[in-house]
Amino acid sequence: MRLTILGGGGFRVPLVYRALLTEAHRQAAGRCTELVLHDTDPVRAAVVASVLAAQAREAPEAVPVRVEQDLGAALRGADFVFSAVRVGGTRGRVHDERVPLTEGVLGQETVGAGGILYALRTVPVAMRIAECVRALAPDAWVVNFTNPAGIVTEAMARVLGERVVGICDSPVGLVRRAARAAGADPDAVRCDYLGLNHLGWLRSLTLDGHDLLPGLLADDAALTTFEEGRLFGGEWLRALGCLPNEYLHYYYFRRETLAAVREAPQTRGAFLDRQQRDFFSAARSRPEQARELWERARTEREETYLAESREATGGWQRDSCDLEGGGYEQVALALMHAVAGDTRAELILDVRNGGLVPALPDEAVVETVCRAGADGVRPVRPAEGSGPGGAELGLMLQLKAVERATIEAADTGSRRAALRALGLHPLVDSPAVAARILAAADPPVVRRLL
Repeated sequence: MRLTILGGGGFRVPLVYRALLTEAHRQAAGRCTELVLHDTDPVRAAVVASVLAAQAREAPEAVPVRVEQDLGAALRGADFVFSAVRVGGTRGRVHDERVPLTEGVLGQETVGAGGILYALRTVPVAMRIAECVRALAPDAWVVNFTNPAGIVTEAMARVLGERVVGICDSPVGLVRRAARAAGADPDAVRCDYLGLNHLGWLRSLTLDGHDLLPGLLADDAALTTFEEGRLFGGEWLRALGCLPNEYLHYYYFRRETLAAVREAPQTRGAFLDRQQRDFFSAARSRPEQARELWERARTEREETYLAESREATGGWQRDSCDLEGGGYEQVALALMHAVAGDTRAELILDVRNGGLVPALPDEAVVETVCRAGADGVRPVRPAEGSGPGGAELGLMLQLKAVERATIEAADTGSRRAALRALGLHPLVDSPAVAARILAAADPPVVRRLL
């Protein structure tokens, strides 16, 4: 089975290949027998290929890797396509984050005004990719890694329908951390998780039919043992009655997080831009050390993840079990095995709503627990009467309006829709601020908006 990665020069591609080389994958139904990397930057693709070659030398059975510069050639014959592109590169992210901060509102890659600016630049490219897949690999499944994952997946689904699924590692990380804190095996629990990408809530965590979440929320000592417990604090978590995705810290603690971001010496995007330029430069000149250099940069990247939110809650270091990196590649491969090998799996994914949340359109993409198999991917419907609470639904509805306006603006070039997306976002507190942010967006974005 052939797997193609678009954005094959991406920094996280070696995490996917590492997972492909594991014994569990090699013995799985629907395993990958060829990996094709495509990237618009041949230098980055060559560096990543050298990291993969070093990984392969230590594996008992390597998956062949081919770098393909032509998009059509990369897609033809693909059974699965992982889309992990970054339109505008890390420098684009730097701009997306700095512009809102100059107006005193949050700039972040997927949240707030920064996420909208990134989506305006990315959605047109993602939809062209979807059209190419439909034309050249109509039977392929597309797994979208590209951020903002919910917006991009919904845009691609307008072309590919149910054959595109979005993934994120935040929900699975939350479930695993919560299970460990509750004294359970993360692989043995089931969960109820619902929301949008980077805007979801873990609402139950069951083991043998018993919900562990109420006991966990009541235990302050247990809550201090994992990231979300420390980020939100026991008092607020008990008031909510659930565990929010870590990105909700930007909403619930907007003032504190914004202050921490503004006081930081550099934005997250600026840090990653510098780090990746240094890594690719060093690895290009010393290809024999590419893997060692990548491992070092990866560890630093994981250690500094969501640093501003941790700083806003007193400052603390991430746990060692959260520094291994990835998580999203395990979800992606589990999805691939479930669909290709019909092994059946329950995974938290970004898929079309299909009536799960009646207040949202059926085609709107939500993030929730799904069953995946040869017959496709479908949301698991929770018990009657266990839909989202009023506060959660209200936030979902507002953010979904923002997401759909962003897609409209990116697809049609409507400046009015782009202004509506920015002005309606709860982290942008003024339409006048929204207009100034839009005017200062990347010139290619501004030129496309009418």
